[in-house]
Amino acid sequence: MPQLALKIDVDTYRGTREGVPPLVDLLRKHQAGATFLWSLGPDHTGRAIKRVFRPGFLQKVSRTSVVEHYGIQTLLYGTLLPGPDIARKCAELMRSVRDAGFEVGIHTYDHVRWQDGVAGADATWTRAEMNKAVEAFKSVFGSTPKTHGAAGWQMNNAAYLHEHDLGLCYASDGRGTHPFIPVVNGERVEVPQLPSTLPTLDELIGVDGLTQDNVHEHILELTANPPPHGHVYTLHSELEGMKWMPTFDRLLAGWRAQGYDLVSTETMFKSLDVATLPAHEVKMDSIPGRSGILAVQGRCVEAPVSISA
Repeated sequence: MPQLALKIDVDTYRGTREGVPPLVDLLRKHQAGATFLWSLGPDHTGRAIKRVFRPGFLQKVSRTSVVEHYGIQTLLYGTLLPGPDIARKCAELMRSVRDAGFEVGIHTYDHVRWQDGVAGADATWTRAEMNKAVEAFKSVFGSTPKTHGAAGWQMNNAAYLHEHDLGLCYASDGRGTHPFIPVVNGERVEVPQLPSTLPTLDELIGVDGLTQDNVHEHILELTANPPPHGHVYTLHSELEGMKWMPTFDRLLAGWRAQGYDLVSTETMFKSLDVATLPAHEVKMDSIPGRSGILAVQGRCVEAPVSISA
């Protein structure tokens, strides 16, 4: 049975409190596994206002109502309102998701700070941000994380290397076509990547006649013929867990009808023969429907040198 892994990015305080519980109920309805990746520090969503100067950002905002999905209060966090500490305020809820049988991992510490800063940051800044997320994760779950999925698919070379230092089993930090071993500065980083293989709802709705009511049909066309390693679909608690939940419900039913086993990224990772995964460079590039550049699976590399364990 082909696998389709569900990766849930939880970006905000509101998305944690209001988006996650309905998603848990919907996943249970469809007997689906999933991986919840948490933002674990302060919600500073309001500071994202500076993205207005990024190419393509206003076009995206015009297609998907930011206020509708995130709410006025969230859009003021970190500017006119103090940003609530998500892990401290929502620890019990986060643990309940784990206790319900879903995989949990790290999305980020401060979502806006990482998404807007990591691409140009040095190794010291990068390690410090990742370490803060790890410590917050441990304070909530009492264990070390096994996986990381970068906020906004934003990465730098130091981040891939530090995933190895942190002892992560695997990660899902970028976009691509199939699982691979990342190559950074000519060296293998032995933390396999399971890239997101499908477009997200906010990249599609409002383009070429796609709406909340019919976008699931387009995505199901993309998944009609399963690739050898299946698919990874990224969703957001603020979107599929709230206003766009009916769309996600239809997607889950459609994927079941196509014969997919709906699983966590951990389940997909455990099904792989890691020793046979190809090595690929990682790069920053643009993709249709999303502003700016993000981490993307690059060219295949023959026999790169492995970094020391």
